Amino acid sequence: GTPAISDPGAGLAASAHAAGIPVIPIPGACALAAAISVAGFTAPHTLFYGFLPPKANQRREALATVKDAEHVTVFYEAPHRIADCLDDIAAVFGAEREAVLARELTKTFETIRRLPLGQLAQWVREDNNQQRGEAVLVIDASPPAPVQSAAEHDNVLAPLVAELPLKQAVALAQQI
Repeated sequence: GTPAISDPGAGLAASAHAAGIPVIPIPGACALAAAISVAGFTAPHTLFYGFLPPKANQRREALATVKDAEHVTVFYEAPHRIADCLDDIAAVFGAEREAVLARELTKTFETIRRLPLGQLAQWVREDNNQQRGEAVLVIDASPPAPVQSAAEHDNVLAPLVAELPLKQAVALAQQI
C-alpha cells in the first residue's frame, strides 16, 4: 500500500519524522490514483473516503453523508464485503449512479468495470471472482439538480400575483 492512504504506514512515517529520520517517498502503484485515472468521471473534485464501516447500518449512515456530493467519491473495500457494500451503495446513492469497480489493479487478474451501481452490484454477486482481491470503488458525482424553466417559474408566480401583493407573491414563489 501507500502510507496514509488507508494503510498503517503513516504511523511509521510519523515516528521517523519524530526521530529525525528523513522520510523520502518512492512513488509506486497507488490503487486510488490508478482507479481515478481510468474511471472517466469529469467532476473537478474527488473525495477519498477509504474503507467504509463493516456493519451495514453504520455503512449506510456513512454513505448518506456523501451521497449528494458534487464530487467523485472513492472507497476501498475488502473482498469479503464487496458484494454487500455495493448493494448498500446502490441503495443509498441510487441504482442508476455510474460507478467503476477497479479490482486487483496492476496485477494478473485486474478488472476494471464501469456500470450503473445496480448493475455493478448484480454483476459482482453473480461472479465470485469479482469478490476476491483488493477493490476500489469510484462513484460518479451526484447529478446536478434540474434547472426549472421560465415557464415552470411562471406557473408558480402567476397564480400568486393574481391573489397577493407583488412583493408577497415573489417572496412566496422564491420559497416554493
